[in-house]
Amino acid sequence: MATSNVQAYTVRGDPELAYALLRIVFGTNILLHGVSRLIAGHAAFFAYIARQMASAPLPSWILPPFTYALPWVEALVGILVLIGLFSRNALIAGSVMMLFLQVGVCLAQNWQVAGDQLIYVAIYCVLIAFARLNRWSLDDLRASSR
Repeated sequence: MATSNVQAYTVRGDPELAYALLRIVFGTNILLHGVSRLIAGHAAFFAYIARQMASAPLPSWILPPFTYALPWVEALVGILVLIGLFSRNALIAGSVMMLFLQVGVCLAQNWQVAGDQLIYVAIYCVLIAFARLNRWSLDDLRASSR
């Protein structure tokens, strides 16, 4: 009997709606990570990352190019995930971006941030695993117009 009650409240298309909402909210989050860092300027972001990574055994030359590239990568990945364009590639790129961030924070032994970042990794994985539900997206619109 409980199953029929659940089915009564499930509307056809709800999984696609849930996927779209997660993709849109997550894409907005990642986009705004990049945009806010671009607005604040490279010097502010570099100073923040340099403080965070002070105890990490990384060569000093690695942080400047990383802090220049990261906001642009976040903004690009975020907008692509948000609108659902090249979704699979964007989600993979975002996962790789998280891998680099994980390496850095783990080397700095910032376990709180490392744990928080795993939430992002899990969302990237969920979105990749359930990509077949990516119906309300530019990818789906492009596929249906072919």
